[in-house]
Amino acid sequence: MKQIKDELHYLFATVKTLDKKSTSVLLIIPVILTISWYYTSRLFFEQNLYDYFNANGNADLYEFAYWFIGDFFTLFILLWLYIRLVFKEKLADYGVRKGDYKTGLKFSVLFILIMIPFIWVVTSNGEFILNYPMLLRARDSWMIFIIFETGLLLYIFAWEFIWRGFMLFGLKNKFGYYAVLIQTIPFVILHDGKPPIETFGAIIGGLALGTLAYRTKSIYYCIITHAGVMFSIDFISTLRYRTGEFGIGINAILHVLKQLI
Repeated sequence: MKQIKDELHYLFATVKTLDKKSTSVLLIIPVILTISWYYTSRLFFEQNLYDYFNANGNADLYEFAYWFIGDFFTLFILLWLYIRLVFKEKLADYGVRKGDYKTGLKFSVLFILIMIPFIWVVTSNGEFILNYPMLLRARDSWMIFIIFETGLLLYIFAWEFIWRGFMLFGLKNKFGYYAVLIQTIPFVILHDGKPPIETFGAIIGGLALGTLAYRTKSIYYCIITHAGVMFSIDFISTLRYRTGEFGIGINAILHVLKQLI
């Protein structure tokens, strides 16, 4: 009995030495992700709401709308309230500000331009475009494509906020640049199940976006970069699907571009 009391005393004494803010950040994120998985995910919609919304055959569209809006609330709104009510701080302290916009815009545009040729080559694999856009019906209608990409932008904002905003800046004072490495871990893990090349790419992406946020003190340029890359993947995949063109040379590029004329 004495040993148990001693262990509990040691545990409580150790907990008291922990940095309160860092501990709070590291504990609230699992709570937020659990809420997301069980209540605002596509899985929740499919298990509980799909049949109800499938009366007119648009359940897939509602599914993504539910996911995008739901996770915007979970990953952004709930954390914003936590910041205001618990930390008594502002969103600007977590990267929701323009920061170093000259550096941010320069590297965002540069990264997207570097990625586009890579995306062009990767999408030449017919199997790759079976996954993009995630709402497959968006490939058949430009209107649905635009609606989907708009919703995806909302989701990316929340996604970047939880990792490159709340987690990175919440841990920055305690861990410094290590916060970039820490936020990369869950970011990559949550890509599991996607095509391997995307998941491995998330390691580089997580480090690059984390560094960009750390350097510019803003998540805006991470959002621009992330959204730009995802839009490029979806757009090029859709063009390839519509034209049946899977080459990578100049003739393939011209053939695909004709779809836009």
